[in-house]
Amino acid sequence: MIKHLFKLIWNKKKQNFLLITEIFISFLVIFGVFTSLVYYYRNYKKPMGLTYNNVWVINFQNNKQFHTTDSVTQYYATLTAMLKNMPQIKTLSYASSNIPFTSSTNTTRLIYKGREIRPINFYRTGDNYREAFNMNLLEGRWFNQDDVVSINRSVVINASLRESLFGNGRALGQLIDDSQDDKHVRKIKVIGVVQDVKDKGDYLPSGMAMYNRVDTGDMRYISKLVIKVSPDADAAFESKLYKTVASYMKEASVEIEHFSKKRESTNRSTLIPIIIFSIVTAFLIINVSLGIFGVLWYNINRRRGEIGLRRAVGASGGSVSSQLITESLILATLSLIIGVFFAVQFPLLHVFNMEAGIYVTAIFLAILFIYTLVLLCSLYPGRQAAAIYPAVALHEE
Repeated sequence: MIKHLFKLIWNKKKQNFLLITEIFISFLVIFGVFTSLVYYYRNYKKPMGLTYNNVWVINFQNNKQFHTTDSVTQYYATLTAMLKNMPQIKTLSYASSNIPFTSSTNTTRLIYKGREIRPINFYRTGDNYREAFNMNLLEGRWFNQDDVVSINRSVVINASLRESLFGNGRALGQLIDDSQDDKHVRKIKVIGVVQDVKDKGDYLPSGMAMYNRVDTGDMRYISKLVIKVSPDADAAFESKLYKTVASYMKEASVEIEHFSKKRESTNRSTLIPIIIFSIVTAFLIINVSLGIFGVLWYNINRRRGEIGLRRAVGASGGSVSSQLITESLILATLSLIIGVFFAVQFPLLHVFNMEAGIYVTAIFLAILFIYTLVLLCSLYPGRQAAAIYPAVALHEE
C-alpha cells in the first residue's frame, strides 16, 4: 500500500513538489515562531528575583559643577538626609543608569584561573539597593561601610556568574582578576551571591551579573536614585517629592518613574516583534491550508474515474478517504525530513546561544503542528472522495 502511494506521488511529482516546498517553508517559519515562544515561556517561568511594586526611581541629569570630591559627597548626603525625613520613603539607594527595566546596558569581563568570562552585566549600586528591590541573598552579605576600607574591591555576583566561575566550589572570599584592559589588572573579592534578577523584563534571561558599590568617585556620574516607598504613597506625595528634589537640584532635570510601569513597558517592547511575526505566520498558515485543501480538491476532481473504479470493485468509502489522507501525510513527512535537517543545525551550531532543549522542543511542536494542519485540511476532501458514487463517476468518465 505504501509503495503504491509513493508511486502515485512520484507520478505527480511536479504538482507535489510545489506542495512539499510550501510545507517545508511553513515548517521553518513555524519552527522559528515556536523557538521564540518556548524561549520566552521558559524565561517567564523563572523567578523575577526582585520586587518592583512600590519602588520608584528619580532620574536626574545634574549639571552642577563640583570642584572637589568632598563637595560631591556632601551635596548628595544632604539630599539623602532630606528624603529620609519623608515618612513615605522606606529606603533609598543611588545606582548607575542600567537599573531594572531600562534599555541601558553596561558589560565587563573577568579573568579567573586563566579563563575569560564575558559578557557580564556590570552594576554600580548603593548599600540599600538590595533592600529597595528585596533581592534574594543566597550567600554572604550585601555592601556596607566596611567595604570602604577593604584592600580588595568588594563585589556581589549573581547565581549564574557564580556557576560560571566556581561551579559547585566555594565562592565567598574568592579573589578574581578584574581586567578592565590588558594593562591594568586588579583583584576583586566576592562577598555575596544573589539570585538571578530578570532586569530586562519577564521574557528575557538575567545573564551573568556583578554588583559594585558606589564610591565617592562615582557620584559625579550617577543619575539614578532608587527609592522604596510605603503603599500609601500617592500622587500627592509624588508631587511633593518632585518639588523637593527639583528645588534642591536646581541645575538638574528631574523625572520620577514607577518600576511597575517600566516593567509593563519593557514587556510590551519585548513582545511586539513576536506578535508581528506570529501575525505574518498566521497568514502563511492560512495560505498553506488553502493550498493543501485546493490541491486535494483538484486531485479528487481529476481522479473521479479512478475513485469510482475502486469503489466499483469493492473499495469502501473509508479506504478511499484514508488513501487521500495518507498521501497528504506522506507529502508532509517528506517536507518535514528536509525541514528537520535544517532545524537541527541550530542546536548543533549553537545559533543565538540558546539552550539545545529550546530548539528540540520547538522542532517537536512544529512537527506536531504541521501534521495536525495537513490532517485537518485532508479530512473534508477525503470525505468528499468517499461520498462519490461509482456509477456516477464511471458515467462521467
